[in-house]
Amino acid sequence: MSYDLIITGGKVVDGTGSAPYAADIAIKDGIIAKVGHLNETESTTTVDADGRIITPGFVDIHTHYDGQVTWDSQLEPSSGHGVTTVVMGNCGVGFAPVRSGKEEWLIQLMEGVEDIPGTALSEGMDWQWETFPQYLEALDSKEFAIDVGTQIAHGAVRAYVMGERGAKNDPATPEDIAEMKAIVREAIEAGALGVSTSRVLGHRAMDGEPVPGTFAAEDELYGLGRALQEAGTGVFELAPAGADGQDLIKAPSEMKWMKKLSSEIGRPVTFAMLQNEAEPDLWEQLLEESLQSSKEGSQCFPQVAGRPFGLLIGLQTHHAFAKRPTFLAHAHLAHEELVAKLRDPKVRRSILEEEDTPTDPSILFDGMARLVQGMTHRLYPLGKIPDYEPAPDQSIVAIAERSGSSPLEVLYDYILEEGGHAMAMMPIFNYVNGNHDAIREMLLHPQAVSGLSDGGAHCGMICDASIPTFMLSHWARDRSRGAKLPLEWVVKKQTNDTATLYGLTDRGVIEEGKRADLNVIDFQALNLSGPKMAHDLPAGGRRLLQEAQGYDYTIVAGQITRKQGQDTGARPGRLIRGAK
Repeated sequence: MSYDLIITGGKVVDGTGSAPYAADIAIKDGIIAKVGHLNETESTTTVDADGRIITPGFVDIHTHYDGQVTWDSQLEPSSGHGVTTVVMGNCGVGFAPVRSGKEEWLIQLMEGVEDIPGTALSEGMDWQWETFPQYLEALDSKEFAIDVGTQIAHGAVRAYVMGERGAKNDPATPEDIAEMKAIVREAIEAGALGVSTSRVLGHRAMDGEPVPGTFAAEDELYGLGRALQEAGTGVFELAPAGADGQDLIKAPSEMKWMKKLSSEIGRPVTFAMLQNEAEPDLWEQLLEESLQSSKEGSQCFPQVAGRPFGLLIGLQTHHAFAKRPTFLAHAHLAHEELVAKLRDPKVRRSILEEEDTPTDPSILFDGMARLVQGMTHRLYPLGKIPDYEPAPDQSIVAIAERSGSSPLEVLYDYILEEGGHAMAMMPIFNYVNGNHDAIREMLLHPQAVSGLSDGGAHCGMICDASIPTFMLSHWARDRSRGAKLPLEWVVKKQTNDTATLYGLTDRGVIEEGKRADLNVIDFQALNLSGPKMAHDLPAGGRRLLQEAQGYDYTIVAGQITRKQGQDTGARPGRLIRGAK
């Protein structure tokens, strides 16, 4: 038999959790046709994977490419980190349905919640839809480097049905709920993979208003869930109250209604879970309740991040000096000019000695400078080779104590390194104990799924779309401050497990008859570069990107989409309509 592509000589890590094994892989018509020894078999293309591992393509279930997907076929950063399938429409924010004239409001909602530049969204999106099925039709006509699935967002649905009442979080009437339910069911039947909502107080639009649905009563949430029940498919995804460290008293009650909802509708519920400083052991309780609920007939799956969840601090992101008068006087300069000016000893002294200008509470993120100033004890230089598990003696405060300088002096000088591109890590969640031990326990829990990369979002704050790469390099190979995790387990966690949650049973494992979504990885060479700011979104919008080394090939539906880390231009990815 003649095949389209054969991968020879590699070690297969198949996504099932089984031990790696030597095998060749033959691909025909975008499908894995044979796994075994394929000596002297004819094919159009052969990939030599000697000394490499072969994994399924990673399935990232928590992204926010809802706008970017309308103008960009490559979908970086995710496509550069072995991801071959993304699920977007998370956290209750999205762009369909939309009434004419309300497009900009949805943009401001997405910008406020997910830090995606509103100017980029305004310039990049063509808005050739009103309903959610029409949005899917618009995406269905496009070709991508990776596959794209989406959920329908509660915030958009609520605003569409209730208008200003919905946007301002007024209570929904029974008639409102019935209409929202009908829209969600229509979306699921058209191909949406689920419905999402947010109940996190920190998720706010640019005008400061919480995401529509933040305070939704149980009957409204159950209305959304029953749409999934009637359709017989779909996942209910949410950012629950208390996930951001606020309203912690609500976290146990959130768990109670989520368990009840899943049990009643017979559909999985997946929710963000992070360790927070105010209640550092709450995650253990929530994990165990999730496990107990599975024994009682519910399907509750906490989504956990593979590394600390926080902010990247640097000259081009947020930093401690952004409200100092002298800095503000020079902030308009081009990057290279600004760095040169800030290195002037007189300018440095002025900025370090000045007081901040007043914070404007009406401006989103205007208080970030003060936050950074108060967090220098939990601020760590990331380095050219990023270290996401730094020891306490690596903090800015610890460095300052050793050098006899102030923490702000140390931070000032550090962010000017690497031509003003140096970044520091400020972990807010998942690092209460100054190590990854809690993260490891989260990842090991049978109910937990890998997620929260936020690919495409938080463009000026984080670049956690690189988590799939980090999972392999850190957890399966490099960790030195505690126990590692088996390679085969790490691969399963972000392939088979994530695909299965969303019903994507045609992918996520290397088996005959499955989609040929694969990575050929030089495991010993797999590494992350430091995150860098790019201004390559529409209207010059900024975003953080982080390169990876070690991906020899990424293959989507049998076509090589990336070779030696570079995009090949192949676009076999398509919109996913419904569970497979």
